[in-house]
Formats: sequence, C-alpha cells, structure tokens
Amino acid sequence: MHVSLRQARAEDAAHVRALIRAAYGMYVPRMDREPAPMLADYEALVADGVVTVAWVGDMIAGALICYPRDHALHVENVGVNPDFQGHGIGKLLMREAEDQTRAHGLSKIELYTNEVMTENIPFYEALGYVIVNRAEQDGYQRIFFEKEL
Repeated sequence: MHVSLRQARAEDAAHVRALIRAAYGMYVPRMDREPAPMLADYEALVADGVVTVAWVGDMIAGALICYPRDHALHVENVGVNPDFQGHGIGKLLMREAEDQTRAHGLSKIELYTNEVMTENIPFYEALGYVIVNRAEQDGYQRIFFEKEL
C-alpha cells in the first residue's frame, strides 16, 4: 500500500473531521462524552497549517495535528481511519512528527492520550515515548508522554 503525506488543504477539513470521528468513535462508550479530538475545529487547524494528512489512493487514511509549543513539538492528535488501522499509517505519521520536530529545531515531542484509550499506551511506548504524568485536564483523565530525539 502506497501512502503519501502532505499538508492539509482547506478542502480537506471536512474529510479530516470525518476521519477523526470514525477513528475515535470506539471510545465514546468508554467515556461520559466525546473525546476532545472529536470536538476540534478542523477548519481552523487546517488554516493554521498544523494538519498533515496521509493519503492512500484518493482517500485520506490518517491525520496528524502537531505544532511547536514551548520547547517541544506538541502532538495534539493522530488518527487513522479504522479501515486502514494496523497498516503502519500511525507509525508513519509519528515519524512525520519527529521530522517536524527536527525541522523546528526542537529535540522533544510531547503528547497525551485519554486513560480509557488503553490501546494507545503500548503503541506510544513501542515508539520510545515515556509516560511523564497522569492528570485531569479539561475534564479528561489524561496520560502525558514525552520523547527526546
């Protein structure tokens, strides 16, 4: 399967929103509300230039939302269309985050996941991320990770 990455364009925002809703939909029954990524303003994020999309054929198969914050690249969200999960697209997007970290002259990546998204914990740990904190933030129970490059 050939996957290509590019910065999202305005016309991609609705597709990114639909992808994220599909990718995070499985977590809604585990939580008392929709996960934060399902509530984001993708038009604004795309306009800000912080969304990278992964294409397979003519479909957006994944999306990465990240930007420099303080002294690290903050990964706000990484999502993969359920039809494409398990094919390495999430890992490819996280490698892109590392490339963007270096391009911004940074050496650390930070991210978080919700504690009920238990599948994400071993995924990030296998990529070298280390848990640095667990705390409530914005009404969500989050697990915070960092990785030094």
